[in-house]
Amino acid sequence: MDDISILYTFSSLDYLLKDVRVIYLRDFEISIRPLVFISAKEGDMTSVPRWISLILSEHGIVEVHDDDQLSYIKRALNRERISQSHMLSTIEPDFYARVNNYLHNIEDKDRDSLIVALNPFIASRLQKIVKLSASSPLVPELEEKLSIEEKFLYENFYYMTSKFKKLVLKIE
Repeated sequence: MDDISILYTFSSLDYLLKDVRVIYLRDFEISIRPLVFISAKEGDMTSVPRWISLILSEHGIVEVHDDDQLSYIKRALNRERISQSHMLSTIEPDFYARVNNYLHNIEDKDRDSLIVALNPFIASRLQKIVKLSASSPLVPELEEKLSIEEKFLYENFYYMTSKFKKLVLKIE
């Protein structure tokens, strides 16, 4: 597994470990000590780790009350679309993990449509990251705008472009 795949996997796992609010659709109790203990009545609202909510939702036990993920994704796409050609819009560090999770939980037709919309977004961000990383190291103001994966790309592009410049210009 390459470095960016490992980083993406950790980002996805971190996202799945975060709590999400759920409403119980029926009385439910489970105990898997020491990891999980849930005792809830129909109508109760609690927070559980996302990975648990996915399992419970799949079995019709809970209704997940997460932020509207599609609106979140579309806002990010729009911010990037209207941003200047040399400026990156801000996305959350776990943006791609959230998008991937959402893509796995929607119908094929909707998934295909969203993937079509995501392609120019990704292309735009990659172009900007390459341009910016060719000219300067990662600064905190820029770092806070990048996902974890993009930060990795930026740092690697910067390292490689610096090496290239030193090689072709014979700079030590």
